[in-house]
Amino acid sequence: MSSTPSQSDRPLAAVILAAGKGSRMGGDLPKVLLEVAGKPMVHWVAEACREAGASPLIVVVGYRAELVREAMAGQNDIVFVEQAEQLGTGHAVEVCRAEMDELGGDTFVLAGDGPLIRARTLAAMMDRHGSTLASATLATAVIDDPTGYGRIVRDGNDRFAAIIEQRNASDAERTINEVYPSYAVFDVIDLLDTLESLPRDNVSGEYYLTDVPAIMQANGKRVELVPGVPAEDILSINTPPQLAEVDAILQQRLHTEAAT
Repeated sequence: MSSTPSQSDRPLAAVILAAGKGSRMGGDLPKVLLEVAGKPMVHWVAEACREAGASPLIVVVGYRAELVREAMAGQNDIVFVEQAEQLGTGHAVEVCRAEMDELGGDTFVLAGDGPLIRARTLAAMMDRHGSTLASATLATAVIDDPTGYGRIVRDGNDRFAAIIEQRNASDAERTINEVYPSYAVFDVIDLLDTLESLPRDNVSGEYYLTDVPAIMQANGKRVELVPGVPAEDILSINTPPQLAEVDAILQQRLHTEAAT
């Protein structure tokens, strides 16, 4: 039985996935340490989580973990967990089991390389999550070119059915423009229970967090969607020009906020 997310005193943590290398960017820095608006991109994800009320922030490190630890040193709400072997996003969350089990409540699970995430989006997710007593609540975005993103498949009642990754999508599914930008909040108990039965991907051999919501739903749990994430907020950063584009967007956003 799921716990009750509507209780205002429920703990709220965040798991920030920051273990990858980001080899397409060149260089040998962990991707999350590339700077956007003068700070490592993972900084902006952590700040959005704090503003949305999450604490502690569980940061999953892997590639050159010592550099990520150093870049985030002195932030007392951060707990580092090492993913020694890169076995997918589901595995990255699984290595945080002890920390999450101790906290209970709810947890965001977010990618550390999405610096345009907004605290108000996370707050809207928590509002829906708590008011519906959901086991999982996912934000979605509609974009013109969904290539590379997991597609949100809805059922006949316009509710969540599955997240289908690009590599597994049929031709029809690849035409879906509603995508999953890796913004999720989970009931911790239900998340940990589901991770125990998470299968390996047949092709890569990795464990994918994107399979978790469909498993939850198949087990009678509630999965909610919060649409409307601006397309701009989920721009991919896989090349230096894309990094420059995101940097310009965030600089302009900060300038606008400072002027209001």
